[in-house]
Amino acid sequence: MEINMKIEEWIIEADIRRMQAAMEAGETSSEELVRVYLERIGRYDGKLRSIIEINPEAISIARALDDERYEKGSRGPLHGIPLLLKDNIDTHDALHTSAGTLALAEHVAEQDSFVAAQLRSAGAVFLGKANMTEWANFMADGMWAGYSTRRGLCLNPYGPGELFIGGSSSGSGAAVAANLAAAAIGTETSGSIIGPASQNMLVGIKPTVGLVSRSGIIPITHTQDTAGPMARSVTDAAIMLGAMTGVDERDEVTKTSQGHFLTDYTPFLDASFLKQARIGIPRFYYSQLDPDRMQILEAAIEVLRSEGAAIIDPVELPCQETDWNWSVLRYEFKKGVNDYLAPLPENIPVHTLAEVIAFNNEHAEQCLKYGQNVLEASESTSGTLTEPEYVDTIRVNEEMSRAQGIDYALEKYNLDALLFLGCEEGDDIAARAGYPVITVPGGIAQDGVIAPGGYITKGPQGITFIGTAYSEPTLIKIAYGYEQATKHRVPPEMGMLAGE
Repeated sequence: MEINMKIEEWIIEADIRRMQAAMEAGETSSEELVRVYLERIGRYDGKLRSIIEINPEAISIARALDDERYEKGSRGPLHGIPLLLKDNIDTHDALHTSAGTLALAEHVAEQDSFVAAQLRSAGAVFLGKANMTEWANFMADGMWAGYSTRRGLCLNPYGPGELFIGGSSSGSGAAVAANLAAAAIGTETSGSIIGPASQNMLVGIKPTVGLVSRSGIIPITHTQDTAGPMARSVTDAAIMLGAMTGVDERDEVTKTSQGHFLTDYTPFLDASFLKQARIGIPRFYYSQLDPDRMQILEAAIEVLRSEGAAIIDPVELPCQETDWNWSVLRYEFKKGVNDYLAPLPENIPVHTLAEVIAFNNEHAEQCLKYGQNVLEASESTSGTLTEPEYVDTIRVNEEMSRAQGIDYALEKYNLDALLFLGCEEGDDIAARAGYPVITVPGGIAQDGVIAPGGYITKGPQGITFIGTAYSEPTLIKIAYGYEQATKHRVPPEMGMLAGE
C-alpha cells in the first residue's frame, strides 16, 4: 500500500482539529488518512491485536467524503475522520458485530446503532471494529481483560505482555494509544471506558446514563450501560461526545437527557475554570493504593491546587463502606441479551442466552478458555426482572450511590467534582448512580504491586473526575484545565510491535 510518509510523520498524536485543518487546506485527504492508519494497523496490530476486523469499505467511504467536501463543503469537525468502534456496537455495513464471540462472528446488523448513525451522519469513517473483552467481560470469572475468542488477547502498547490493558474496551484503548485511529468509541458498565483509557494514557468519557443511546449495542445492563469516546486529548473527546448525544425513541432513558444534552461540548474547553473549581478528595478510596500510584495522585492534587482550585481534603461519603451487591448485572444481562438476540436472522446460530451457552459448549476448545460461569449464572435467573433481590438491589444501589454517595458529597462540601485514580472504587459508585466520569493521563507508575485481579499496577495511570448527573460540561472544564497544566500524554514506543 502506497502512503504519504510525510502524513505519517505528523499523524502521530495529531488531534482531530489538526486533521480537519489539513483536509480543509488541501494538505491531505480523508482517503490519505485512512490509508496511513491502515498501513500502521498492518505494521503494528499483528502483535497488539487491538482490532478485530477492518472495514473493507473504509477507503471508498473516505473517497466519497473527500468528493463531498470538495463539492458541498465539510459537514463539521468529524468529516472524514477515521474512527474505530468497539465490537459490540452495531453498524449496518460490511462490518460484523460480535462482542468478540464466535457465536456472532457472522452477524451483520440490519441497521446502525444510534451512536453509529450519529457518527456516520457527522461524516466519520469507520476503520473497523476494536477488539474487546468477550461479552464485555461478563462471561467468566478470571477472564483476562482484553481477551476474545475471535481475536485473542489485546496487549497494552506501553508494555506488551507486561502491563495491564484494562477492560472491556481494551482494543479501543490500545489502538488509539498506538495511533492506529484518530479516536474510538468504547462502552462501559463499570470501568470499561475509564479503565483502558487510564491504562493507555488516553482521555475517556463515561457519560451520564441517558445522554448517549444504547440502542443497537449488545448489552449487559440497561441500568448502567453507556457508550462514550476514547481519545488522545480532552478536545477530541469533547468533539466526539457532541456528535453522539440525542434523544432516541429506541432507548427510553435518553428522554431524560432532553434539555440537558448538547451537540457541542467544545465551549467547555476552558482551562481558567480551575481557578473557581472545588474538588473533593475522598481519602477512604485511596487506602489500597501502592506508593507509586499514590505519588501520582498526590502530584495531581498539587497541580490542581497550584492552578487555583479549592481542594477539600478529605471528604467523606456515607456509602464508602457499603458492601455492594453485583446481582443487578446478573439479572439484567439475561433479559438484555435475549432481547438483542431474538430478532437476529435465522443464519445466526444463537437467539437466546441459553443458545449462546450451548454453542460455547459445542465449540468448547475454541470458546471456553476461561469457561462461562458468569453466563450460566445469568441464565439461571428468570429473565423477567421480578426477583425480590433484583428489585431491592436496584433501590439500594440508587440510594447509596446518589443520596448517600456522590450527590451527598457534592452538596455537603459544595463541590464540582470528586477526584480518583483511574477506575478505582469511585468509578464503580458512579456506574451504579449512572453518573458521568472523565479520566485524563496522570503519569506513569514505574513500580507496582500485584492487584487482586492478578495484574501488576505499574504503567500509565489516569486522573479521574466524577460529578452528578449531566455535569459533563463541568467535568470537561476541570479535565481540560488539568490536561493543559500537565501534558502527561506521551505515545508508546512502537518498535517492539513492528512485524509479527
